[in-house]
Amino acid sequence: MDTTTINALTPLELISLEEPPATKDGAIEFLLDLAVDAGRVDDRDTALAALLEREEEATTGVGFGIGIPHAKTDAVTQPTVAFARSSEGIDFDAMDDKPARLLFMILVPAEGGEDHLQILSALSRSLMHEEVREDLLEAETKETVQDILSEVID
Repeated sequence: MDTTTINALTPLELISLEEPPATKDGAIEFLLDLAVDAGRVDDRDTALAALLEREEEATTGVGFGIGIPHAKTDAVTQPTVAFARSSEGIDFDAMDDKPARLLFMILVPAEGGEDHLQILSALSRSLMHEEVREDLLEAETKETVQDILSEVID
């Protein structure tokens, strides 16, 4: 994925440097509202139901302080990645029992299965590097977050 793709997936209005709610469901709604406010979600309730249903299937707390709630739904108009971070961390039921401090929500249209897997795998690969996680935690601007993602997601 190139810079243009990352910027289309995660424009600045989908990046929040504000503290999200301290619960998993609250954080998911916080991320979803970024996408709703950016005009990428046609039906908030349907998108939320898809995200929460996916959480029930298996945790999206991937470890290393990362939570990646994700879903495929017709409620979203285009592939979308929203970002927030938590200073205290949020319990995302990760296998390593570490709270999620970096939060990425991925929403793709229902027929976008290939996009969904590509985005999820590229993001997961890049976040395995401690330096990338630290850079995202320390970023002071939305532009810096976007630049980091552009550099590391291939």
